[in-house]
Amino acid sequence: MEADEKLILALPKGRILKEVMPLVRAIGVEPEAAFDDDGSRKLRFSTNVPEIDIIRVRSFDVATFVAFGVAHMGVAGSDVLMEFDYAEVYAPLDLGIGLCRMSVAEPAALSAKDDPATWSHVRVATKYPSITGRHFANRGVQAECIRLSGAIELAPALGLCERIVDLVSSGDTLRANNLSEVETIAEISSRLAINRTAWKTRPTEIGTWLHRFREVLDGDTA
Repeated sequence: MEADEKLILALPKGRILKEVMPLVRAIGVEPEAAFDDDGSRKLRFSTNVPEIDIIRVRSFDVATFVAFGVAHMGVAGSDVLMEFDYAEVYAPLDLGIGLCRMSVAEPAALSAKDDPATWSHVRVATKYPSITGRHFANRGVQAECIRLSGAIELAPALGLCERIVDLVSSGDTLRANNLSEVETIAEISSRLAINRTAWKTRPTEIGTWLHRFREVLDGDTA
């Protein structure tokens, strides 16, 4: 990282982007017009702050971009930070958005008679095999994790496995697929993530933006 290069802020596509943009604008960063153009295929955007550009990437990729220094800062879900556990990522600030939970779920008919305390071996579909494996290992349960990137709720109905681990917000998707939560692994939110090398080499710049995020969250923007 060169000291005179622009700071890159990585933001996640999708639902969290809508939640985080009021915070980004509140700290004084406004992306170029193309950012709000649904038809635009651009991934990197200039802003009204000459030293900051924004990149828009998949939510699962934000932490990777930050960890490898491609982005100096980013907004990453604590689920992703837990899954990959990058040593180069420092996540000092909970932004209080993207709130949900990571849960174990199974068919409602099974959960009516099932007792998770009796499990010794489980087969689980998830996009979080590392978190899932650690969770069950800590419980003394052997877990066979099947990695899926989407449509995880279909896995039990199609006979791939009986249980899944996924993010749950309202629970509507689980209920629509006849699934019930049986365990909560972790409460999830989005955090401001910072590359540790950038934090050491550009502490004044990054510290300024970290402070602005804190002020907005604390309601102290005067």
